[in-house]
Amino acid sequence: MSLSDILLQIDTYPDPTPPEAIEEAVGFVRLIGGKVSGLAVGVSFPIHSNRIADYLIGLSSMADDEQARSLVNGRASLAAFTAAAEGAGVFGQAPLERADYYAVAEHVALRARTRDLCMTPLGKPLDGQTEVATSVVFDSGRPVLLYRPGYLPATKLGPAVVAWDGGRCAARALADALPILARAETVRVLAVVNEKPAAVAGLAAEAARHLQAHGIDAAIDEVDGRDAPIGESLDAYLAKAACDLLIMGAYGRSRAREFILGGATQHMLRDPKVPLFLAH
Repeated sequence: MSLSDILLQIDTYPDPTPPEAIEEAVGFVRLIGGKVSGLAVGVSFPIHSNRIADYLIGLSSMADDEQARSLVNGRASLAAFTAAAEGAGVFGQAPLERADYYAVAEHVALRARTRDLCMTPLGKPLDGQTEVATSVVFDSGRPVLLYRPGYLPATKLGPAVVAWDGGRCAARALADALPILARAETVRVLAVVNEKPAAVAGLAAEAARHLQAHGIDAAIDEVDGRDAPIGESLDAYLAKAACDLLIMGAYGRSRAREFILGGATQHMLRDPKVPLFLAH
């Protein structure tokens, strides 16, 4: 199975997705095959009528200006996306939709449900993109690829690493990423052993066997995670290993509409060192 129907989430507010991130996404899709649609969501700011606030600071006018800026950003980014995707022969669609500012993440997750993969580029700190990625991976039922501009391979996919702990979410990520792993230059299966009782030596052997059954040769790396937070173990490994893409399961549960994330998931979402493929 290929990833034929990919969604690129394009940010519109407060700053638009950088052009470099759009170009890299298009190049990555051309690299792995398939078509990509760019989704830009213009934000709305519902303002309850307040004559005093309108009189003192022009609250309604400020909201109108910010909404208009979001739409301008979205149209410009979609035009750049369309030109790049059509030029690369991977263009799908380019919708510009609207959602309340605090509902953008849920809106993107809804649209991602009928896609093979949702790509979410990171911008500036606190730009809301991490929240979008979290919503997509837990609410859409589809995988998400989170990346920073300048790091996503667009011409050649080098080493890919599968973080494996033998759990259900890791299995889901492995299955969803097979079409990408088949195109990687090399594949390694990483097991952080002694991090929890089930994380024992030899844990990754079955994952490597499964990859081999799909014609993908994979080496196994085991690192000792004893007495270290899982996030630190992953960072230490990535600092030494050349890696174009990290595939891992996303662990978390919902409580009162807020996600309580597993340690590794929270750590990697906060500051991914390499492009991060997550599935739940």
